[in-house]
Amino acid sequence: MSALANNPPPTDPDPGNGGSSPYQRGPDPSVNFLEADRGQYNVDDERVSSFVSGFGGGTIHYPTGTTGTMAAIVVIPGFVSAESSIEWWGPKLASYGFVVMTIDTNSGFDQPGSRATQINNALDYLVDQNTSVGSPVRGMIDTDRLGVIGWSMGGGGTLRVGREGRIKAAIPLAPWDTSSYYASRAQAPTLIFACESDVIAPVYQHASPFYNALPSNIDKAFVEINNGSHYCGNGGSIYNDVLSRFGVSWMKLHLDEDARYKQFLCGPNHTSDSQISDYRGNCPY
Repeated sequence: MSALANNPPPTDPDPGNGGSSPYQRGPDPSVNFLEADRGQYNVDDERVSSFVSGFGGGTIHYPTGTTGTMAAIVVIPGFVSAESSIEWWGPKLASYGFVVMTIDTNSGFDQPGSRATQINNALDYLVDQNTSVGSPVRGMIDTDRLGVIGWSMGGGGTLRVGREGRIKAAIPLAPWDTSSYYASRAQAPTLIFACESDVIAPVYQHASPFYNALPSNIDKAFVEINNGSHYCGNGGSIYNDVLSRFGVSWMKLHLDEDARYKQFLCGPNHTSDSQISDYRGNCPY
């Protein structure tokens, strides 16, 4: 049975659903739409207990007033950092039509390998919630369309999960790991946000070699934030516009298969944006 049979495509009343993708929803995108504080949907949330087996609990952010099923995304923080450090991504992405869970880890000291395991545990939890009686997201998730965002060591964990064939989109934020091995085996389309002035995961030791190691046969991109510290990709800062344009567009293109968002990834001269110090990619996607 096809994925579409298991997960019927959304029927969305918003304009712009021209039918080029069965998952396309929402109005024709613009820079203003992407850089707005929120997308077209209101967002609600549900706390996930820290007693949940396999990760440290978190928050499910989900759009309201929607129909059909949506892709699901897990967002994981970095070394000695809590869910609050990456929580901006939850309501931001949910407001554009995704179910998003921002999580805590079992321990702040968990290394990338452990974080990869916890990402998978969190994805399993979301998949289970899709059929769980009483879950606020019951029936809302297309379990064949999963994505991951991770910061620092969580970015390292994201790259590791990206090689497993389970997810359809990955966004490592200032990723930290001990090797480019996992990046070189990536299967998921991967957008790396690097922070130019990062002294914790220096670009030349981490983000840049990870990007260079990504296979040429997957969609990939590298966005370096001008003067950004290690925290430049977390959101809730002066870099929100760049993160929004690229982050929402990457997930829309690769999880919703919505070609309307290609223009924000492949079209502009990105380095003309004063907040971007380096851009790489293997467009056209």
